[in-house]
Amino acid sequence: MPSLMPLHDFKLERFLAQYEFSAPHLLCTSDCESVHLADLLALEEEAEEQFRDLWLGYTESAGSPAVRREVAGMYSALGPDEVLLTAGAEESIFLCMHAMLGPGDHAVVMSPAYQSLHEVARSIGCRVSPWTLRDEDRWRPDIEALKDLVTRETEAVVINTPHNPTGCHMTLEEFRAVRDIAEDAGAWVFSDEVYRLLEYDPADRLPPMADLYEKGVSVGVMSKAFGLAGLRIGWTATQDADLRRRVASLKDYTTICCSAPSEFLTALALRHIDEIVGRNLGIIRSNLALLDAFLARHTDLFAWVRPTAGAIGFPRLLTGESAEDVAVRTVQESGVLLLPSTAYEYGESHFRVGFARTDLPAALQAFEDYLDGKTA
Repeated sequence: MPSLMPLHDFKLERFLAQYEFSAPHLLCTSDCESVHLADLLALEEEAEEQFRDLWLGYTESAGSPAVRREVAGMYSALGPDEVLLTAGAEESIFLCMHAMLGPGDHAVVMSPAYQSLHEVARSIGCRVSPWTLRDEDRWRPDIEALKDLVTRETEAVVINTPHNPTGCHMTLEEFRAVRDIAEDAGAWVFSDEVYRLLEYDPADRLPPMADLYEKGVSVGVMSKAFGLAGLRIGWTATQDADLRRRVASLKDYTTICCSAPSEFLTALALRHIDEIVGRNLGIIRSNLALLDAFLARHTDLFAWVRPTAGAIGFPRLLTGESAEDVAVRTVQESGVLLLPSTAYEYGESHFRVGFARTDLPAALQAFEDYLDGKTA
């Protein structure tokens, strides 16, 4: 039976750590435009005074009732007691993988993926099968391939929609098919839903997996759709009481509880979902039009499947060069940061672009000036 193994370096995070806080133009960000503390407190008349009066002791390990109540409001089948707060989505992924899986277990994980979605399972000693999305299929998930991958030995199916990094979003039929395949095998569905609410067409919004399936786990976070990454608040939502108990017990060995100021500000933001997410969708729609035009001017260099939801896309490089070599050279010579597909362990032909921040026009112009200068 496989034993626990060391975690490999997180390629995406290590690459970003070299450049993210020094490059002047970030063209690969995965989150939405953030705000200043004063902007958030201005959403409610008494919020600033309440924030000043906040008691800075420990919070409840599961998260404050006020925050869990607001999170539960985004689900139809769950109440506050079925929500656990975590330090971002990353802690939720780490704890849930350890709660669901053990050495020798089998997990099927959508690929490409944020590395922790498969790496944590691998480090536990699991057999991990990639459920691969392909550019030539316009990143549509192959349900028949999933049926072949999932067996009676499968413990978990791990999905992410809207998808990082491609921007593909499952249809309701595909989403339910994943649930049905997992249910037939008695497996959990771990559903990374951090880009939920960022559907370009509200009609495309899916119900959370935790609402659809007793063994469904939905993960959300304040970083992406809300643009509040600095709060470091995420959550796990599931009907499975035993899984919640195991996750809560493991959290005693990680963060124990979340930050009281972050919980206060999270509850405040969640009371203003429409305003905050609506603003961010406006930025995305405007920037996506600019990105469409940019890529249309450079069809000799790039091709892409246009995202249908979320804040990121995954263009393909047509020059035959290594995407990582291009990304490194581009940031060093122009200050424009791209994220190569090697950070996702998905070949060398793609790179991630992010288009949910207000500085995208300047970043895109700097990139175009650089490309024009190279061909002049």
